[in-house]
Amino acid sequence: MRPFRHPLALWLFAIALCAGFASLGSWQLDRRAQKLRMIAAVDVVLAERRPQPLSLAALQSDDGDASAAYAWAGGPGQFADAPPLLLDNQQRDGRVGVRAYRLFLPAQGEPLLVELGWLPLPGDRRMPDVPRPGAERVDGLLMPPPSHGLAAPVIASQPNGVLLAAGLDLARVRDALGLRALAPRVLRLDPALPWGYARDLDILPNTLPPERHLGYAVQWFGLAAAVPIAALLLTLRARRARRQERLVP
Repeated sequence: MRPFRHPLALWLFAIALCAGFASLGSWQLDRRAQKLRMIAAVDVVLAERRPQPLSLAALQSDDGDASAAYAWAGGPGQFADAPPLLLDNQQRDGRVGVRAYRLFLPAQGEPLLVELGWLPLPGDRRMPDVPRPGAERVDGLLMPPPSHGLAAPVIASQPNGVLLAAGLDLARVRDALGLRALAPRVLRLDPALPWGYARDLDILPNTLPPERHLGYAVQWFGLAAAVPIAALLLTLRARRARRQERLVP
């Protein structure tokens, strides 16, 4: 049986396919707009660097309002005697490594995770040690935790005592550390501080930049535009084939 023997079936399929491609293109444009808002909000925060208390980390960030999700915060406290957390599959300058986090107990407010920076992994994937810093104050960019996407945010204890996380789900981190409360935002340590590891204030590491989302959107919309053209060509070809069949004695 030839597929799409009836032209209506062909065009119904083409319409569904076109709508699907257009939906994917719109989703990519939406992701681009979200990331542009995030970058703009962080640029404002970094330009002003108006100090906020660490207790602000306990306030749930509003995903719909990028300007409310970021703040420059700092304050006194101490790092807890708790296992460090390493976020797996983090790239920097083309190298694979992990992002190191330690639990900080501020003088006021809920415990929060502080990102100390990036560390490379050797070929045998032996996890690095992350000693507890002796600093009694932290400053940096308060932000939502990095999205773990579709990956299951599994946390596994390693032979050297560190916790290795496939994704940063703060509810799971809280349970793994045996805490009653953990701030829903994390602090990315100020790169100017003379301790910690390789770091910057890029809020989109290991993710697609806005221009890539635009490129993918153009591809999806291009496919959506190509579908009706292909359907029209198939329809005309089918008509010619039927006319030829009628002419054959």
